[in-house]
Amino acid sequence: MKQQDQKTNKSPIDNKTLLIIGGTGSFGKKFTRMILDEYNPRSVRIYSRGEFLQWEMQKTFQDERLRFLIGDVRDKERLYRAMKGVDIVVHAAALKQVPACEYNPIEAVKTNIDGAKNVINAAIDNNVKKVVALSTDKAVYPVNLYGATKMVAEKLFIQGNSYTGFGETKFSCVRYGNVIGSRGSVIPLFQEQKKSGVLTITDERMTRFWITLEEGVHLVIKCIEEMKGGETYIPKIPSMKITDLARAIAPEAEINITGIRPGEKLHEVLITPDEALHTVDMGENYIIEPEMKFWDKNNTSDGKPLPEGFCYSSDLNEHWLTIGELQKIM
Repeated sequence: MKQQDQKTNKSPIDNKTLLIIGGTGSFGKKFTRMILDEYNPRSVRIYSRGEFLQWEMQKTFQDERLRFLIGDVRDKERLYRAMKGVDIVVHAAALKQVPACEYNPIEAVKTNIDGAKNVINAAIDNNVKKVVALSTDKAVYPVNLYGATKMVAEKLFIQGNSYTGFGETKFSCVRYGNVIGSRGSVIPLFQEQKKSGVLTITDERMTRFWITLEEGVHLVIKCIEEMKGGETYIPKIPSMKITDLARAIAPEAEINITGIRPGEKLHEVLITPDEALHTVDMGENYIIEPEMKFWDKNNTSDGKPLPEGFCYSSDLNEHWLTIGELQKIM
């Protein structure tokens, strides 16, 4: 067993109890590893539905600070029990596969929207200090059900700050693009198709934002450390062309254009021009400030306002990944 280091408290995470909802996913495992290695939490509770994934994770980590709780975000009573004594919640659980959400829309609503409501209520009633919810660029101008449910979830978490009353619970969101190395990424599909010599692309004009798991975790940690409640944190990350990704993985493979799928966009957006009106540039990242009464306008006074008409879109990005950079990352 890894023994807890004797460190002085240097972060809001040190000596705190964390609950990671969806903790056996790609993000949850990377977040857990980095938190245990780089910080000194009192305990980390992993909350998810699958006992097999928890068993595998427990074998891999073998850390006495970990607790494994089987449960679903749809189960309000179980969430209430899981949050007893918790200081920080990171909500990373969702139904994320676009085709699955389109075919099972009510299930997507139950998990992504009703589950968000359960997390908010359980956190407030248990006086959790900070809650960070993970979101996606697909929540912006959503054209599929998954994106629509995440848009609603974002608004629920931000507006959750209006429900705390005299309590101390604060809610913020982190919104970013496709994650290199996650199970939902197109990279595993391309790597499998590489064996056949033919890669399928829906539209050669397509662009996407890309972020590594480590970068995503660092942004969530930054949010935990800095948040006042109500912010949406947006990273400054590169874009890439889907054709460049294909060439980075299988430079000799044939490309088969299949046509854009229902619920799929050519480009993704992280900040809309309307959101830019109340967004500030913090240097390493952007913060979308809420427009509600609970927000103190002095909270991010060191941030720079964005120019009028600013739109953070994957096709208008100033930073692009090259084929060589993609190969190095992968």
